[in-house]
Amino acid sequence: MVRDGYLYGGTFIVAGLLLGRLTHPAWAIVPFLLAFFFLWFFRDPERDIPQQPGAVVSPADGKVTDVSPVTVGSEKRTRISIFLSVFDVHVNRSPIAGTIGDVRYQRGKFLDARSKLCAEQNEQNIVTVEGDGQTVVFKQIAGLLARRIVFNPKVGDRVARGQRIGLIKFGSRVDVVLDATASLSVKVGDRVQGGATILAYLPPSAELAGAGSSSANERER
Repeated sequence: MVRDGYLYGGTFIVAGLLLGRLTHPAWAIVPFLLAFFFLWFFRDPERDIPQQPGAVVSPADGKVTDVSPVTVGSEKRTRISIFLSVFDVHVNRSPIAGTIGDVRYQRGKFLDARSKLCAEQNEQNIVTVEGDGQTVVFKQIAGLLARRIVFNPKVGDRVARGQRIGLIKFGSRVDVVLDATASLSVKVGDRVQGGATILAYLPPSAELAGAGSSSANERER
């Protein structure tokens, strides 16, 4: 479980105990239900990480809501968007093994994470991971309910494929931007699991150099 689960859950358990003792036991029901929700929401299950060469795994649990070609700078790429509801695990994982090449936090709005506008306008964290001739950019995008994005590694840190790297609290979205040569393994409507579901395969020479710094220019074809 993520540490936040103990923080939020413990707080409501204490509140429930105090209310039940100082007023009437029935008043403790709501705090106890909220404690249960937070303990459940911040769950962090173990996952079997695929080891196939060139595999790009999902950074998050959720539903694939968009798979489309985009242009980053002058380069054609493929974007996979994953929507996380409040019922999904919100722990984020690295899509590939490699080095964190760039991390850029962008302030913005809190539009519905299913909106096409949120990819550019919402508050988000843009991360570039480089490794073994592969470069993948993924975005942790805040949603209508999300108000905090957590990312733990720093630029220069090494990460493993499927390694836990952060968290988006409550409803949100994750975008993965891949080289156009990627062989996709998912489609719109598919359910994916962070660190376990293979989104695509990249050839060893596929690179997305500069995508992190150019992501502001990303647009729909």
